[in-house]
Amino acid sequence: MADHDHDHDQPQHEGMAPPDDGGAAYYEKRAAAIEKLLIEKGVLTPEDVRQQIERMDSTTPEGGARVVARAWVDPEYEALLFRDARAALAQLGIDYGDMNVLVAVANTPEVHNIVVCTLCSCYPRPLLGLPPDWYKSLEYRSRTVADPRGVLKEFGLEIGQDVEVRVHDSSADIRYLVVPQRPGGTEGWSEDQLAELVTRDSMIGVARALEPVAS
Repeated sequence: MADHDHDHDQPQHEGMAPPDDGGAAYYEKRAAAIEKLLIEKGVLTPEDVRQQIERMDSTTPEGGARVVARAWVDPEYEALLFRDARAALAQLGIDYGDMNVLVAVANTPEVHNIVVCTLCSCYPRPLLGLPPDWYKSLEYRSRTVADPRGVLKEFGLEIGQDVEVRVHDSSADIRYLVVPQRPGGTEGWSEDQLAELVTRDSMIGVARALEPVAS
């Protein structure tokens, strides 16, 4: 599905409903049926499935934060990330696999990006870990496309009318990583320090990176 270009861990988002039992449930049942078939045909074993689930469940947003921090301090790496995200991840020893295309998009003073999956909950798990419940909810999936500014406001993020809001629709074939703007007052910071400011929500686009705490 094409991107939707509309002019359209953070606090709990009361406006978002819990996950629905619609599209997501359909794809969960379909995945379970495919898994059963692959095991029956000997392509996979139950142990293979268990280990893969364990790896996925143990993934955190730390990998994504490392990628963003490197992009903030290294212009050549940043250019590679936007040109070939998989190659950029490999430079940091992050194996994204070959399941789908990964595209990095940059937030700037003129453009703010937000990611949604309108069909289910497609999400770059190797970088961000498990998707939050609100990301999988029918309300977020439907309203983000129709009213992105309203959704962002419910997350506590107000975007000026002079800033273009771009909604990117993830799918089974393509996933997105938002590179938030680097906060001011971080000149001379190390990558590790910068990575501490990068949150899961900022890499989805529903929040900005954290501001540095004044000493």
